Amino acid sequence: MKKTMNKKSCVLTVMVKNNLDLLNRHITVLKALQKEQPLGISDLSEITGYPQHNIRYSLLILEQEGLIEPSIQGAVTTENIDGIIIRLKNSIRELSTGYSNLLKKLE
Repeated sequence: MKKTMNKKSCVLTVMVKNNLDLLNRHITVLKALQKEQPLGISDLSEITGYPQHNIRYSLLILEQEGLIEPSIQGAVTTENIDGIIIRLKNSIRELSTGYSNLLKKLE
């Protein structure tokens, strides 16, 4: 039996879309911390609109990447953040180029 899909979705890109949404959430949390640190999970949830369990996961990932660290008052950014953000921007630019090349192949 054939699975029916939403006309807007595509099996070939659904995983990429999900990962893009996840990256967007991580960056939203990071930017909120940069602006108003220190922040706890409930404050981040209120500011970003994401559920607390999503915030908790984003904080874990951001900490593993060396972008944030816990403090008694809440999460704060690390001194490494500027260099890591530059690398992140470069990675996103590379992805953008890759997407552009894929679009050209489909034309």
